[in-house]
Amino acid sequence: MSLKKHILDLRKRKEQVQKGGGDKAIEKQVARGKQTARNRILALLDRDSFTEYDLFVEHEARDFGMDKKQLHGDGVIIGTGTIYGAPICIYAQDFTVEGGSLGLMHARKITKIMDHALKMRVPCVGINDSGGARIQEGVNALAGYGEIFYRNTLSSGVIPQISVILGPCAGGAVYSPALTDFVFVVDNISKMFITGPSVIESVLGEKISMEDLGGARVHAETTGNAHFFSNSEDECFEQIKKLITFIPWSNTKRAKTFPPKPPKFTGNIEDLIPADPRQPYDVRDVIKAIVDDSDFFEIQELWAANIVIGFGRLNGETVGFVANQPLVLAGVLDCDSSDKAARFIRYCDAFNIPIVTLEDMPGYLPGVDQEHAGVIRHGAKVLYAYSEATVPKVTVILRKAYGGGYIAMNSRHLGADFMFAWPTAEIAVMGPEGAANIIFRKEIEEAEDKDVMRAKKVEEYKEKFANPFVAAAKGYIDSVIEPSETRDLLLHAIEVSAHKDDHRPAKKHGIPPF
Repeated sequence: MSLKKHILDLRKRKEQVQKGGGDKAIEKQVARGKQTARNRILALLDRDSFTEYDLFVEHEARDFGMDKKQLHGDGVIIGTGTIYGAPICIYAQDFTVEGGSLGLMHARKITKIMDHALKMRVPCVGINDSGGARIQEGVNALAGYGEIFYRNTLSSGVIPQISVILGPCAGGAVYSPALTDFVFVVDNISKMFITGPSVIESVLGEKISMEDLGGARVHAETTGNAHFFSNSEDECFEQIKKLITFIPWSNTKRAKTFPPKPPKFTGNIEDLIPADPRQPYDVRDVIKAIVDDSDFFEIQELWAANIVIGFGRLNGETVGFVANQPLVLAGVLDCDSSDKAARFIRYCDAFNIPIVTLEDMPGYLPGVDQEHAGVIRHGAKVLYAYSEATVPKVTVILRKAYGGGYIAMNSRHLGADFMFAWPTAEIAVMGPEGAANIIFRKEIEEAEDKDVMRAKKVEEYKEKFANPFVAAAKGYIDSVIEPSETRDLLLHAIEVSAHKDDHRPAKKHGIPPF
């Protein structure tokens, strides 16, 4: 056979395999409002940048009629490419081939590209769209999942790992996304659960739809398993592309720098916070008044909204923001918001991203439900994460900083490199009203007009303790600043601490309060 005939044969084979499960299966996939695995990869990556590996891999199962089935690519596509020029490794499960089910060779393809990503120190993106383990392959399928989970863990904190749920992801399959750094979901397409509705109904007698059990909105708003929510696959891909611009390729790199831009915000930053400390405001407005181009990329926006986390840039450099949100529960820390903040802090620390904390919170959320839910253990995660982090850490106290909340939100006592406070800051063991009721109980009870005396003592407490100057006098606050100085001082703090060297005791690893 001549070389030309060999080439034509190769092209014919490639064309056949690239169709996955065939035209009818592709039509069904599109009818569900979903793109094919190959089109998803091409839509996400830079044009003409995708190089595919293991195109001709086939399964090796022989039981239950599998010996008569040809599964092109064994239901998963793997390869490398770029996003805005940044190299990445990627895999996408192909639902048109045996429902994207995972067998031994399917798993080996995934672990091969994961190993490649770790070796080359580049991000790994996994697009999940699978009916789960291939039952006909028995324990081989289970072994495949275990190999994937093991590599997720090895890669954690070394390279960014991104999971995209674009179809079903059930049973053991859900643990790989849970082990990765960021999970993306799409409304009415993404489904994640350990056991499906039919199993729940047969065991517990409870009827529930797939969407209500593990749909995109459930995981974005209720469980916190998803970090980004979108209404379409294309919107989801744009979110991933934007995320890639904020994060480094690996833990030995820093995120790419961009030309500095001033904030688009043109008003007075001090006008963003009400004069009445009991009035809420949106802390995201403060962040947008500080960051380059007023561009703030929020993470887990819909879950535990009393804390705000996300990326912005200062002087072109990526910075992670952790901020109490007075609009929701007065910005208190509770079980979920503590988990949300702690995990993000650890991500930033692992990938050399400075952390800016904006504080305005009355403490931890009180109540029987929170205590029984383990708020002590969950709240301790924030203390652990900030104390453990060695990247540059800067805190600005905007308003309230009471009790354990003051300590937890990156205080000087947990290793903050720079501590700034606005003149509106109230730093105290507890709120003025509660403190006055305790300290001045006798005077208030004996007063002719208890309300007048209470108001007088509240003001007395505020004057003596609920302000930034007592903490500044002790050296716990580096500087009490005007709000308009915030951006310039943050720029300076990040620049000064660019080569920070923070030595810690040698150890295998710590034991965080999981």
